[in-house]
Amino acid sequence: MVVKLDTSGIKDWEGYKGRPFLVSGPCSAESEEQVIETSKALAVTGKVSIFRAGIWKPRTRPNSFEGVGNAGLKWLRRVKQETGLLVGTEVANEKHVYEALKYGIDMLWIGARTSVNPITVQEIADALKGVDVMVFVKNPVNPDIELWIGALERIASAGIKRLGAIHRGFSTYEKTIYRNQPNWQLPIELRRRIPEIPILCDPSHIAGSREYLH
Repeated sequence: MVVKLDTSGIKDWEGYKGRPFLVSGPCSAESEEQVIETSKALAVTGKVSIFRAGIWKPRTRPNSFEGVGNAGLKWLRRVKQETGLLVGTEVANEKHVYEALKYGIDMLWIGARTSVNPITVQEIADALKGVDVMVFVKNPVNPDIELWIGALERIASAGIKRLGAIHRGFSTYEKTIYRNQPNWQLPIELRRRIPEIPILCDPSHIAGSREYLH
């Protein structure tokens, strides 16, 4: 069954210039110097639509680096001021949404460990009501198309018009060359079910190693 969402096409989005919509930047913002230097190098290519950097990192296990937190928002604001690039970061709860919006973040994405939880997605959707911001929803870690569609529906119901999906692959117990199995049939099914939704591919999370990226 085709799902109809009240959203706008990507051609109407800020940052779209008639070429591939490229989101680029470090997985984790580790220092202000790293963020600024990387953003300036990307800006001069003229190919990047949005500079991204994770500042709140929901890790699989504790005692791992979980991001620089709110300090990273100041760095992203500086990127925007000095390069003119749009900036984006991951939000995992409603507090993250409020903090990111205070600093003028242009794009928010909901990660794979968050999109798997309808309660959390709804809390984020509630925080987004009345806000005009780009939002992308990554596929859940497990290959469940209904969870993915449900998360998109919740965000669309909050009035978000610039809404897209990100295919970043799926967790599997089986060992493969990929960090996350692409399971291409799922993004293809998402396209069939929601024809108008923009779908970006996250090859870094799928591959897990730069040797597979070309």
